[in-house]
Amino acid sequence: MGSYPQPPWLVDKEQLLGNAPPRVRMRDVWRFKGDDLEVAQDDAVRLAVRDMEMAGVDILTDGEVRRESYFNQFANALEGLDLDHPGEATNRIGKTSTVPRVTGPIKRKESVFARDVAFLRAETDRPIKVTVPGPFTMTRLVQDDYYGDEDALIEAYADAVNTELIDLKAAGADIVQLDEPYLQSNADEAAKNGISAINRALRDIPGTTAVHLCFGYAYVVKDKPSGYSFLGELEGSIADQISIEAAQPGLDPKVLTALPSKTVIYGVLDLGDETVETADMVANRIRAALDHMPPERLVLAPDCGMKYQPRQIALGKLKALAEGAQIVRNELT
Repeated sequence: MGSYPQPPWLVDKEQLLGNAPPRVRMRDVWRFKGDDLEVAQDDAVRLAVRDMEMAGVDILTDGEVRRESYFNQFANALEGLDLDHPGEATNRIGKTSTVPRVTGPIKRKESVFARDVAFLRAETDRPIKVTVPGPFTMTRLVQDDYYGDEDALIEAYADAVNTELIDLKAAGADIVQLDEPYLQSNADEAAKNGISAINRALRDIPGTTAVHLCFGYAYVVKDKPSGYSFLGELEGSIADQISIEAAQPGLDPKVLTALPSKTVIYGVLDLGDETVETADMVANRIRAALDHMPPERLVLAPDCGMKYQPRQIALGKLKALAEGAQIVRNELT
């Protein structure tokens, strides 16, 4: 799983839920400042990890509880941006968003998430995973006032991501993932340079790598298409794993045959519905996927981030995920 609900003592939930996922920093959402904020975030990570372990999740994250969105913390930590005078861009649902403005060469100053990964590594002995916004998506959520060349901009972002992923692996991450929702919503543009951007960002990264392709947070996007505009193309990437939504959009599992060499991280929890699935419901979704791919290439997950779910609902869904997986494991053995 990726994001997990942040405690109301850590963030202003009303403000968080009242705004679209931020593209620039939204620091006033936090209830703590300075050193107190880091301590509070550490404690929130511990709570998220304990919830995941209790639920039976095999591969853990820190719940991304330190982040205001999947995108903005990393995207705004790079050099080459005028953060005091942000720009505008059109988001995936056609609305104008305030976004970072590129005014110079995009470079990474220092690792953004290495400290977070090292902290998580010390909190659990289970495999851990960390996500970073992908280079294609970042180029769609900035105003470029410097490069004037899409390929140059995307290459600069890919290089910044690549150096970050190297540091995250060194800090203890077992799996690193690029979050690339805009590959799906901008499929025609992605056909030009989406795969090359992924491959440049993942070059020379040791161990397991993944790419997440989604339709957006269920809290924001209610009606999701039942098919992907950009999926089979990812077979041509060097990523080991492709992460997709399936439960909420009612995805036909036959699409899994479009990725014959990839492990698929398959969404079996509908985050558009706060009803907690039963273990049998999850098991049925798993069985449907196994009609089209072998179990050794299937990883199970929520559809997308659980950030906007009530915590008890999210925990219940994770328990159903683990219990449903165990049902099918028993059948297979």
